Amino acid sequence: MENNLKEEIWSNDIHIATIVRPNLTDDGLSFFTSDENFIQVGIWNYEKGKVLPTHYHNTFSREATKTNESIYVIKGKLKCNLYLENGEIISSHIINEGEMIIQFNGAHEYIVEENCIVVENKNGPYFGPEVDRTRI
Repeated sequence: MENNLKEEIWSNDIHIATIVRPNLTDDGLSFFTSDENFIQVGIWNYEKGKVLPTHYHNTFSREATKTNESIYVIKGKLKCNLYLENGEIISSHIINEGEMIIQFNGAHEYIVEENCIVVENKNGPYFGPEVDRTRI
């Protein structure tokens, strides 16, 4: 996969987030996350007629100690500010239509720059805002 398709954001040795700028010229299945991440994100690029064999996913006990989140901007534009959990800002990024950001660690803030339609995915279960998150 070409390096310009994704941008990884690190703070020291902590992987904070990955910004994905999909270029669907790569054939097949491309994953932007490692097997160890609590959320898995990949993109399909298959030709007409491709058949992915019928399958289901096996039940395993999995322990996720942190919620990971990805957002995909269908329409519009937003700014994502990334922080350490102590409130120190790491960086700011514009996420445009057709792009996504996958967040693994730290804190985040969104500012809608243009009217947006966004798909958000995160691992669950969700325990509610009072338990599942801390505002800084």
